[in-house]
Amino acid sequence: MLTLTPKGELICPADEIFDSTAILVQLSEAFENIQDNAARRNETVRILRDAQKAGRKTIADAFAKRPFDARPLTRSYTYLTDGLVCTAMQVASTYLHPLATPTQGEKIAVLAVGGYGRGEMAPASDVDLLFLTPYKITAWAESVIESMLYMLWDLRLKVGHSSRTIKDCLRLGTEDFTIRTAMLEQRYLAGDAALAEELDDRLKTELFKGSERQFIEAKLQERDERHHKQGERYMVEPNVKEGKGGLRDLQSLYWIAKYIYGVQDVAELVPLGLFEPEEFSTFVEAEEFLWAVRSHLHLVTGRATEQLTFDLQVEVADRMGYEDRAGRRAVEVFMQRYFREATRVGELTRIFLTKLEASHVKGAALLERIFRRRPRVKAGYKVVHGRLDVADAKKFLSDKLNLLRLFEEGLRTGMLIHPDAMRLVTANLSLIDDDMRQNKEAQRIFLDLMLKHGNPERALRRMNELGVLSAFLPEFEHIVAMMQFNMYHSYTVDEHTIQTIVNLAQIERGELVESLPLASSILKRGVNRKVLYVALLLHDIAKGRPEDHSILGAQIARKVAPRLGLNKSDSETVEWLVRYHLLMSDMAQKRDISDPRTVRDFAKAVKTVKRLDLLTVLTVCDIRGVGPNTWNNWKATLLRALHAETKRALETGMEDLNRANRGAEAKKALRSALDDWSKADLKAETGRHYAPYWQGLNLSTHIEFAKMLRALEHSGDPGAMEIHLHPDDDRDATRACFAMADHPGIFARIAGALALVGANVVDARSYTTKDGYVTDAFWIQDAEGHPFEASRLPRLTQMIQKTLKGEVVARDALKSRDKIKKRERAFNVPTHIIFDNDGSEIYTIIEVDTRDRPGLLYDLTRTLAAANVYIANAVIATYGEQVVDTFYVKDMFGLKYHSESKQRGLETKLRKAITEGAERAIS
Repeated sequence: MLTLTPKGELICPADEIFDSTAILVQLSEAFENIQDNAARRNETVRILRDAQKAGRKTIADAFAKRPFDARPLTRSYTYLTDGLVCTAMQVASTYLHPLATPTQGEKIAVLAVGGYGRGEMAPASDVDLLFLTPYKITAWAESVIESMLYMLWDLRLKVGHSSRTIKDCLRLGTEDFTIRTAMLEQRYLAGDAALAEELDDRLKTELFKGSERQFIEAKLQERDERHHKQGERYMVEPNVKEGKGGLRDLQSLYWIAKYIYGVQDVAELVPLGLFEPEEFSTFVEAEEFLWAVRSHLHLVTGRATEQLTFDLQVEVADRMGYEDRAGRRAVEVFMQRYFREATRVGELTRIFLTKLEASHVKGAALLERIFRRRPRVKAGYKVVHGRLDVADAKKFLSDKLNLLRLFEEGLRTGMLIHPDAMRLVTANLSLIDDDMRQNKEAQRIFLDLMLKHGNPERALRRMNELGVLSAFLPEFEHIVAMMQFNMYHSYTVDEHTIQTIVNLAQIERGELVESLPLASSILKRGVNRKVLYVALLLHDIAKGRPEDHSILGAQIARKVAPRLGLNKSDSETVEWLVRYHLLMSDMAQKRDISDPRTVRDFAKAVKTVKRLDLLTVLTVCDIRGVGPNTWNNWKATLLRALHAETKRALETGMEDLNRANRGAEAKKALRSALDDWSKADLKAETGRHYAPYWQGLNLSTHIEFAKMLRALEHSGDPGAMEIHLHPDDDRDATRACFAMADHPGIFARIAGALALVGANVVDARSYTTKDGYVTDAFWIQDAEGHPFEASRLPRLTQMIQKTLKGEVVARDALKSRDKIKKRERAFNVPTHIIFDNDGSEIYTIIEVDTRDRPGLLYDLTRTLAAANVYIANAVIATYGEQVVDTFYVKDMFGLKYHSESKQRGLETKLRKAITEGAERAIS
């Protein structure tokens, strides 16, 4: 007889999930007419498959109605799996391989181990089984196990299995902690119950007892390795199972508790004094939420998916019933909750480990590695296990400023704060009130945390996790754990803010002189550090609201800066920096810096070199704080150039910027570089180009084009073209130079040829000469954002040449390549097109801000060429899945596009090209 008992509340009635009585009746009726073992096995699989299908559907339907009820859900999948496994065991041992008189050795027990043993199963979890025999396995036991496994495999269950004696279990458990952990959670399913009980007793007495410390050290080491591999807690595509603050962290807590205290449930840790009741409810809430997310992931993909990728975040948020809120998508609201739960898991882990430390179970060695000598602490503090703790809680709380002083003392001594002190702070956040926020001493302590100790991120991150930062700066609360749903930002907004401050501190400590010479030299010369740190802390404070976050952020900064103790002029500078924190980045990445008007407009906006320096450092830290791979030499070169030109304009006057001055300098430089050329050749070369050519390109590119044009003239072939690809290491890009006889649409054809070879264009310049040639320079990168390997350049040149000669038609060849990956389809990037006639003296600037894809630049340039628009240059800035393509253009008569009807006509054509391309990319 088969009796299944659920281990707690299920998501729907047990017999709707698996009705064991009905199934056994069905089987015995079927077997009356079938004698052959193979046929009996097939019949069992057929009956169980129907039951499995119906059970899974019932569970999934119930979960869709109660999308947060993960506990009952995981129990329900366990219950269904128990039914399948126990029935398979019954059929194998009773019907397929019956034993009339079993000997002492012919016993077998089937145990569930690992997560299945714990009774926690997600929809696509593995089924881990241990087949236990008293002695060496007999032929009968082997047949039973084999038949059972074949049935389970035919049911498409992912079965992990081992056959062992009790002796094997003890031996292997001694050698391997993974096996030991799996056996910690063994649960009897079917077969000989006495055998299973004996294993349980002997594991406790012979394996677990006395090895507690060893086990804890092993689990903590596993955790550290896992976090190192998975990345920090706030990566925007987290792994729900293995990531920091994920389910595995909670399970590790449970394993350690069970190993030491023999508890069957985390609830038992409360009477043991390891958790306060409210901490236990936090544990339950976090666990339930994470299991719900994981289960939805499995149901959406139909497999054991643990990574919450962008496309799945949207689906899971939808399944869990999240909705859009003012200025934020449902997926962002959902992910904010996810990251807040992950932070709580981190806190719980800390609390639990400290309690173990107090009972001397966890080796002090872990902490001794961090502290060789005990630092002296100020009055009111004590050192416990090498961590900073509060000597007398009552005394500590009698002065609310101590809630900030604790972090100052932590930075001063370089010690980690003891979790008991952290608990004390968290429980008394209500002491941080308006009165304290206005207190001069509180303001001093807070600013000193950033300015004085050289590693502000440690205090800020801990204060943020404990809620102190949002209590002292209530405006910060809104961005805690806030995710921005795009591919550009690798962190949540609060973590990004802390990352920018990490970067500033690193520059100050002189650690980034080689990679950031400009920012390092500005800080060395001296700037107002207080202004810079406060501006970074507040620069994204208004993210996630419907209004422009720079404008609203500046309004918030106007109120917050004086409250942090800044004087009137410093507060105004902070407000200005927050308001314009994107200006320099936008000017450098979305405009042509070689156009004098760009520098002139930027210089007018910043007004002083002091502000220029502050904004430069802020911009560098902001870009570097976006993610580990956002900063590169290309951006560095643009910002350095913009800083140098603007500083020159501010110090020596705007006249220095005019085209004539620059042109004369560039021609002079070329003459001295080509000193082996004849006077006549030099005169022809310096006379054939228009003014923009001389200021838009650097000397090495001028030399390159001079040689290419000379080669074209000597060839005597009107259809000849010269293509030179060359690594431009200063800019992290490959420079591609093209020279040929001018004819309409060349720019678009080059863009198509480059898209075909998988090149991303970051900058492009097109110049016609007075004698009918065109010189186009493109800076390109590979898919990873790096210059192309030198070994690939000859082949690339050959492929580009084929396309330009018409042997390959870019439009047709691109169709199969111009696709958007599945995980990236969840992003909505609205298209904005702006016409700007003020940003350049001689061109209209068309800025197209839209969704990026491989063939976009080709589509846009082809559309402009078809409308007889002359493109002088293109500046391309990419932010994850979003791209801003800026074109400097004239009409066919060399004039700007002033008429609104012409602008509207062009915009309609560009939008049509974008829409058609986007549809093609996801088809």
